[in-house]
Amino acid sequence: MIQLTVIDREGHEKELEVAEAENENLMETLKGFDYDMRATCGGLALCADCHCLILKGQDQLSDPQDEELMTLETRPDAQNNSRLACQLKMNYKLDGVLLQLTNYAN
Repeated sequence: MIQLTVIDREGHEKELEVAEAENENLMETLKGFDYDMRATCGGLALCADCHCLILKGQDQLSDPQDEELMTLETRPDAQNNSRLACQLKMNYKLDGVLLQLTNYAN
């Protein structure tokens, strides 16, 4: 099981326990836990609706690919710990991660 902690857009913190699912991404998993994930582009790293900040565990994640980095550049609030939840696969690398969902850009 993967354990991760999510801070939602209202500041509420919740620990989640999730089974590893290589074919599912973090955005889809969060939707399954009833988090508001607009995901206009359907998980193609184009809209940045699933923008989140990795507050703990960034060093254990895979590096972002070019598509993700280009999309994050469109967000004025992007930081060095910004990621798109749609680009993070639900696997053991997310175990112990603390993330915060950000507000939608528009």
